[in-house]
Amino acid sequence: MRLEDVSVRFRLPRERILSFKEYAIHWLRRRIRYEDFWALRGVSLEVGHGEVFGIIGANGAGKSTLLKVLAGVFRPTEGRVRVWGKLAPLIDLGAGFEHELTGRENAVMNGTILGYSKAESEARLARSVAFAELEEFIDAPLRTYSSGMIARLAFAVATDVEPDVLIVDEVLSVGDAAFQKKSFERIQAFRTKGVTILLVSHDMAAISSMCNRVAWLDHGSVRQVGPPSEVLPRYQHVPA
Repeated sequence: MRLEDVSVRFRLPRERILSFKEYAIHWLRRRIRYEDFWALRGVSLEVGHGEVFGIIGANGAGKSTLLKVLAGVFRPTEGRVRVWGKLAPLIDLGAGFEHELTGRENAVMNGTILGYSKAESEARLARSVAFAELEEFIDAPLRTYSSGMIARLAFAVATDVEPDVLIVDEVLSVGDAAFQKKSFERIQAFRTKGVTILLVSHDMAAISSMCNRVAWLDHGSVRQVGPPSEVLPRYQHVPA
């Protein structure tokens, strides 16, 4: 995959608007003034086939925006993104789940959102339920699940794929310690198969052990790219 001088700009209203009605009045009177916020600025990166590439940076550095650009959620304001092969984004796990539906219904629906037919989603269901260890609860409404159970189901459904490129955004801390170990092992299995992995995490131990190279983002720009042994010490010694 390749990012060529990618920038993403958001337009933010200067005034604090508390309701849609107030926004509509301001808009009709042309009184809304905006400020430009550049979430990414001139980012150029190239990730090789089968590489595990880490993205690090403080909160607000642009990490999640970068992943959403790669996943096609956001379009870059400037620059170009090129991704070869089938991409599977593990971003915002459980987004789109409906709490009044059962775990089974949500799993099938989520699989459809990921691009699978209903028949394919149903065929994948048994594997996902077994991995999430939710056999006893799969036909209960999602509103009866704990947050950990929802996260386990979402992770199991989202990772029952055969991608060429996997985008992982802070999902290795899903569930309890035992399930985190299973999650880590599943990501490692993708790595063994030669899947290209982009990993965003605040867990420097995971970044150090899994990644071939790391990009350090700072206020939307790339500050350094290199092996974890070179980048992490500099990043960790920057004052908060």
